[in-house]
Amino acid sequence: MKRLIRTVAGLGLLLIASMAVAQIQIKPLKDAKPNIPMTIGSHPLTADDASAWLDGLFPYGLAKNNLAAAVVVVVKDDHILVSKGYGYADIAAQKEVDPATTLFRPGSISKTFVWTAVMQLVEQGKLNLDADVNQYLDFTIAPREGKPITMRDLMTHTPGFEETLKNLFSHDAQLPMSNEAWLKEWVPERVFAPGEVSAYSNYGAALAGYIVQRISGQPFDAYIEQHIFQPLGMQHATFRQPLPDNLKNDMAKSYESASAPPKSFEMVVSTPAGGMSVSGEDMARFMIAQLQDGTYNGVQILRLETAKQMHDFTHYSVPGLMPIALGFYHMDRNGQSIIGHGGDTELFHSEMMLFTQENVGIFVSIDGDKDGGLRKQLLDGFTDRYFPALPQVPRPTLGTARAHGALLVGRYVGSRGSFDNFLSIGNLLSQPKILMAPDGTLITPDFKNLAGQPRHWREIKPFLWLDDVSDSHLGALMQNDKVRWISFDEASPVAVWMPVSPWHSATWNLPLLYLSLLVLLLTALLWPVAALVRFCCGKAFALHGTARRWYRLSRVVAILHLLFALGWLLAILQLNIGIAHFNNAFDGTLRMIQLIGVLAIIGTVPVAMNAVSAFRLPSGWWRKTNSVLLLMACLAMIWFAFSLHLLNLHLNY
Repeated sequence: MKRLIRTVAGLGLLLIASMAVAQIQIKPLKDAKPNIPMTIGSHPLTADDASAWLDGLFPYGLAKNNLAAAVVVVVKDDHILVSKGYGYADIAAQKEVDPATTLFRPGSISKTFVWTAVMQLVEQGKLNLDADVNQYLDFTIAPREGKPITMRDLMTHTPGFEETLKNLFSHDAQLPMSNEAWLKEWVPERVFAPGEVSAYSNYGAALAGYIVQRISGQPFDAYIEQHIFQPLGMQHATFRQPLPDNLKNDMAKSYESASAPPKSFEMVVSTPAGGMSVSGEDMARFMIAQLQDGTYNGVQILRLETAKQMHDFTHYSVPGLMPIALGFYHMDRNGQSIIGHGGDTELFHSEMMLFTQENVGIFVSIDGDKDGGLRKQLLDGFTDRYFPALPQVPRPTLGTARAHGALLVGRYVGSRGSFDNFLSIGNLLSQPKILMAPDGTLITPDFKNLAGQPRHWREIKPFLWLDDVSDSHLGALMQNDKVRWISFDEASPVAVWMPVSPWHSATWNLPLLYLSLLVLLLTALLWPVAALVRFCCGKAFALHGTARRWYRLSRVVAILHLLFALGWLLAILQLNIGIAHFNNAFDGTLRMIQLIGVLAIIGTVPVAMNAVSAFRLPSGWWRKTNSVLLLMACLAMIWFAFSLHLLNLHLNY
């Protein structure tokens, strides 16, 4: 027995010694990453699987929506996993899309290059994210509520500027003005205190690009080429407009649809905000650099700590909703942290998504006047296929749903809008309305498409609602038991909606507008009818002297008010057709519309005198009623002229 014990003990000591030796000999692999378990139901993200899935989505999607072309690239870790081109860069020549060389217009994704350049200057100590930007400018931006704008405000889209459209796009052969000239032409109205309200701003991004130019001492496009494009090997990327000669033949032509002739190359005047042209595989290099914390193929464009500062910072417009990082906004799905950016020109629609936990990125750009819903299908489908959500226990609806929901019922106006110029017409015509269903759920329109299907939300946390269909959240920021603003996941990084003041509510303003226009129209149409009645019936209905003069002038004024309204209607229709029409050349048309409006307002005096004469002189009930209604309609039109800023002395918008 003792011998057996000694034998077992000896074997144990030998085993322990061998394990110790084995532990000493183990050498960990360099930069080894932990294995990430796959969720049940997910597909392995391989080149073959992703290619097959994309081939099932895009050819059909392009054909169904009559779209000309698209490019899609997927990156994983430090390499391009999939690179695909669909459709034709030139339909007439049957030139297929080459993802390595064909240039697309990624629109506002250009801003991520601006923000990367900003962070390069920050890590060099040349820029301070929290300093007043005026110290970097050669013109002045006044503070609002005592607060100056900082670079952090610009990067999180909280500088407080109203929307800008004038001279933003051009179809001229050359840029009509530089980014610097565009910025200095006029500074948009400061409608919010900086650092508070999320309101997407092209002007803010263009301003950041100009600061990069001033601090670096280089033209903006040259700086990006030297410090981002060249280090990353991006030979098919440029901010130069028009395109350099060596890249012109690589540009995908700009199509409204695959069955329409191509349009001219779109010029984006605020170049840093959306003027880049780039191939899919060059965007892949940029995505890899961002996913690898500033490094691509051994070349560093950002320090690790700088890249992390850029990606990890969060600003929440509403707690519980998706935040924005420094320049990248969150698109989180299925428990995945996804940062990225979207981009739209008139004829190109793009999306860039970085799955930071998985070291995966995807970029898509579509050539057409719409995207056919392909970007949403790509983001949702890609995430669900390769990174599906873990099973979740349904969260119950709170007992406070009805009481809290009642506080949100009403009309709202978006923060990304115009508030000091004639484009504020849009704030009246498109006020989304929140209703409450009998079961206490909230009913809203699709905020991005007011004509779309309504959405239903139930409260799952205090002042946080869930749409079970899309798994999106709607949240409210409360202050003193009142709604300050609301937003929802897809928009919360860059936009909120605020309750409309009673004075500007469409609930009574729109009926008043329509009734006033109806009275003016009937007055104008019935003028010749009344003249015919007086001609046929003789003196019984005739007007004489000053009464006839006021009567006739009042009818002319009704026509002027109608022309004033019609002029603005045509102007807004041109906006919907294409914002390229909105440039300095359009100023003459706007001044003519305003002149008609001024004459109409002055003409309200004879309208009032016509009403007075209708009651002083013997006249029937019809003339008295008509004269009062006409006066009320004219006064209402004056209210709209000033409340909607239709008669501003400036023509900035």
